[in-house]
Amino acid sequence: MIADILLDPGTPIFVDLSTAVFLDTSLIVAATVAAHPSHDSAARFVDDLVSETGQLCISPQICREFLVVLTRQPVGNRVFTIEEAIAVLDMWTTGCLVLEENATVVQECLRLVRRHGVLGKQIHDCNLVATMLAHGIPGGA
Repeated sequence: MIADILLDPGTPIFVDLSTAVFLDTSLIVAATVAAHPSHDSAARFVDDLVSETGQLCISPQICREFLVVLTRQPVGNRVFTIEEAIAVLDMWTTGCLVLEENATVVQECLRLVRRHGVLGKQIHDCNLVATMLAHGIPGGA
């Protein structure tokens, strides 16, 4: 199950980023919160990704968004304290590679914004794509 995979520090991970998968906040929230309407399918999907690739990635932006979602309002009738949210995030950051948001990511984001005319809140999503591209991650979930 997902908790076993994320908590097993002996699992060798992240050898080849060309097969890695970048996880989105909505997926890790659903996989985390048992009361979430999509929990079972999200947890199964993450388990399948680990079996297929073994290489899951997130970014600092995903980590921030995860904490915001879990602590701002109920998710599946569950509200997390900041301590609970951080504890769960620690599992994700242990089991996933946290990609750096560095100068290359910033330049890639600006290139995408200019090229595609990205505006407003969509720039946050553009930054996620830029993070994937800058690190050579071929796809996200």
